[in-house]
Amino acid sequence: MMTVAVLFGSTLALIVGAFLLVAWRDRRRQSSPEDSAAAREAARTQQRYAAERHGSQGDVWRSGQTQGSP
Repeated sequence: MMTVAVLFGSTLALIVGAFLLVAWRDRRRQSSPEDSAAAREAARTQQRYAAERHGSQGDVWRSGQTQGSP
């Protein structure tokens, strides 16, 4: 029973240590200017596509309204 407890404790300590090491390493990593520029460009592209989709849906709705009137 003691062997199982030691094995479990050492495994748990190893997992926690690995987690803390990765968290510490990632916190020290600095993002580059290219990362933020790419994120801004992706947001702009997404907003442009959303605006185009919204406009085309409005065109479809308006054309359906004009076709239905005599």
